[in-house]
Amino acid sequence: MNPTPAPEADGPPSAHHRGEAGTSGHLAVEPPTVPRQKEMPHSHWHAARTTPACPAPAADPLDHPDPLRAADAAGIENLLRCWVRECDLPRPEGETLRIPLPASGTALLVPVRHWSATGWHRFGAPVLAQAPDGAPTADAVTVAALLGREADHNEGADMVGRVADSVRRTAVFIDGQRRRPTAPAEADLFLRAEQSLLLGHPLHPSPKSREGLSDSESRLYSPELHGSFPLHWMAVDRSVLAADSAWTDQGRPVPATELVARHAKGLSIPEHTAPIPLHPWQARELANRPEVAALLDAGLVHDLGPYGARWHPTSSVRTVHRPGVDTMLKLSLGLRITNSRRENLRKELHRGVEVHRLLRSGLATQMYLAQPGFDIVRDPAWLAVDTPDGEPVHGFDVMLRHNPFDRHDDAVCIAGLTAPRPWPERAGMHSRLAGIVRHLAAATGRTTTAVAAEWFLRYLDRVVRPVLWLDGHAGVALEAHQQNTLVVLDAEGWPVGGRYRDNQGYYFRESHRSALERRLPGIGSVSDTFVSDPVTDERFAYYLGINNVFGLIGAFGAQQLADEQMLLAAFRRFLRAASGLGSPLPAHLLETPRLRCKANMLTRLHGLDELVGPVDTQSVYVTITNPLCG
Repeated sequence: MNPTPAPEADGPPSAHHRGEAGTSGHLAVEPPTVPRQKEMPHSHWHAARTTPACPAPAADPLDHPDPLRAADAAGIENLLRCWVRECDLPRPEGETLRIPLPASGTALLVPVRHWSATGWHRFGAPVLAQAPDGAPTADAVTVAALLGREADHNEGADMVGRVADSVRRTAVFIDGQRRRPTAPAEADLFLRAEQSLLLGHPLHPSPKSREGLSDSESRLYSPELHGSFPLHWMAVDRSVLAADSAWTDQGRPVPATELVARHAKGLSIPEHTAPIPLHPWQARELANRPEVAALLDAGLVHDLGPYGARWHPTSSVRTVHRPGVDTMLKLSLGLRITNSRRENLRKELHRGVEVHRLLRSGLATQMYLAQPGFDIVRDPAWLAVDTPDGEPVHGFDVMLRHNPFDRHDDAVCIAGLTAPRPWPERAGMHSRLAGIVRHLAAATGRTTTAVAAEWFLRYLDRVVRPVLWLDGHAGVALEAHQQNTLVVLDAEGWPVGGRYRDNQGYYFRESHRSALERRLPGIGSVSDTFVSDPVTDERFAYYLGINNVFGLIGAFGAQQLADEQMLLAAFRRFLRAASGLGSPLPAHLLETPRLRCKANMLTRLHGLDELVGPVDTQSVYVTITNPLCG
């Protein structure tokens, strides 16, 4: 890896970066919480402080030998974590959480295996109150139906279907990992990490739902099953081709068409056209759209079919990677993954190129000198299709991402690092984070608590501090949730750097507009990236504070690696020291007793697509207790 900054290069200086795939915004107003919608007393919705009704089982339900039972247990825990967070339920006094279900005339009694200060609770199988002895426990689909009914939204049935789909697919992923645990021989460390996220977002009701994908397609297109496939190619008449590129190769500007053509060598291309790659599933979908059929009939688009080497899906499913190739492709994919259809929007394509140009204006060099080891994975070029009248034809859009990782760069997204999964020749499900901490403890003779605390502090210094610096210094806040944030590990597993990736997830602070325009004249004019400071504060606090750091703390606690209160105290000390970086986030997290938090279940029940609409109305946000102020 190149240890010096290269601000004019195609990608970031290597010191060797939604779904939850990244999104750009959400409901800014206080949404009606479930109890307010039902107009019931707030206390009615809180966990009853009762004596235990059903003791927590000794065996971890995620370790069940039946993959479907293990997947169902994971689905249940996700639903209950969402409900607890989105209703801001307090900790029960005993070992049982009682969730009243007045719309169904009953209640759920849930064994509490671990209560997390930051939301990563562990639960056993719930039972219905007053159920006769020997009655079966409630499965994930039943829990989804009961909670959806309490929320009283029209999308409850849709959520139940997605939960069922997510559980079924998760079972296939667990079974596949148990049967064939190794990645393909050609996989580099980056790809191995990207394919390891089996359970998905721990606070999403249906993290692995992919409606519209058949079982045979799932085997080809799922990173969890080590899928791979050749791209589907179309040739686009240059009169309807849209493109931009800020990519350079040793100072030479490289057009997007040239970057793409490198992967289509040998493919017969009609005259006056340029090749454009598509996800195979997307190509089939586009053929059924009238506007695309019109382009095909007019001879402005030619379907060339599948061609070339096989590409590997990464954790976002639609971004594909080939080890040793300097380009990754972020393809449009109309599947509903988590809360959104994953088709690239034109403003996001502009945003990726714009951020690359902004960083290349000198900001990347300044960031590297101030925060060495951290950078942003660049999205410096794109291709798309317009109508003859110049209107975008959605679904063709492809972002060309610079690949900064070589075969030996151990860069792993935090979501993949913390998620439990099967391992060869080891019983049960364990996260890679747990494996690293326990290995370091054994190698050094220290306790797992001491190692976990040091690992966490190094992570804050190498990954979180640079994100705060960028916000304070340039007014650019990153949507740095756990899947968008990668930590670079050394050979022993210690954090030594970080990367951020996602052309969607940037917030340019309105208060920094003048300074940013001086850096890059015209910035934000087509990318729609400037956001008011109050909305930026709210989103930044959720993505970096709640999702990323609280989520990491919760993983340490839920996996019995460290005490969460100890790590929260360490985070407080870090935030006090980081207040000099200029970002308002440290003070916001330290001084705000209740924080605004994205509610993935309510977003689903409201039927919202997080990629559609204004930045402040794309998701439901609720208010939760801030564990830093406890």
